[in-house]
Amino acid sequence: MFRTRPPWFAVVCIGIWLLQLVLIAFTFHWIGSVESSMQRWWELAAAGATMGLGAMLLVQLPRAMQWRPRLNPRPSAEVIAERRRIARDLHDNLGSQLVCALASLDPSKPREREIHSVLEKCLLDLRWIVDSMDSADAPFADRLAQLRYRIDPVLERNGIRMVWEVETPQCASFPHPDSATHLVAIVQEALSNALQHARATEIEVSARNLPDTDAWCVEIRDNGQGMERLPGPQNTVATGKGMASMARRAINAGGELQVLHRENGGTCIRVVVPCAFAP
Repeated sequence: MFRTRPPWFAVVCIGIWLLQLVLIAFTFHWIGSVESSMQRWWELAAAGATMGLGAMLLVQLPRAMQWRPRLNPRPSAEVIAERRRIARDLHDNLGSQLVCALASLDPSKPREREIHSVLEKCLLDLRWIVDSMDSADAPFADRLAQLRYRIDPVLERNGIRMVWEVETPQCASFPHPDSATHLVAIVQEALSNALQHARATEIEVSARNLPDTDAWCVEIRDNGQGMERLPGPQNTVATGKGMASMARRAINAGGELQVLHRENGGTCIRVVVPCAFAP
């Protein structure tokens, strides 16, 4: 119990120290009839050592009382190393096979163009998974930069212009690492939906710190046809599992997800996540 509850351990140590003071005072009083210079020096030495120990305990007590257990266990070095090994294997093996498959297709042929689009989406999802496994502890701004690096070439090949407005002021506080993971995943899902279903020519990604509320607001906007007009079974994908997953992640990060319809057409996905929230 003491190993996992530092406040209890500190209180018990203080109690033992107080008991030691009482025993020392009683002992000195009991043998006080015997007068000697050596005894006096021993008394002073014991009293000094006891007071020094008490001072050290009292200094550490406020810090121990502020201790709180982690809600999510920190992964060990072995777990982190295993994640990175799996990420490398996925990138080197499965990733290289997808790249070879893409190179063997002819986008000028309609049938192969469809297969090329599906494989390209699979490759992008794979790279996002690898990035999330390999940079779980990376700062929020670095994760967004890595996301932009992955998505920019895909958008360019599909004739979609990217507008990137991410503000990272030096004085701003960033979301908790677990909240940042959910937030980046929401951005990924929103970009994926816009890329596959929106038929947009421009996608805007903005992220800004809200110092008054100590939160981050992220928006993904497109000028496409809007989710309510998606044809056939694709509507189920865009407004079903994808939206439910983003909403669930926003809640897990302590935030709120909003889906707004723009006046000039298109969709805006907005999520606000507090910095101090620890999932």
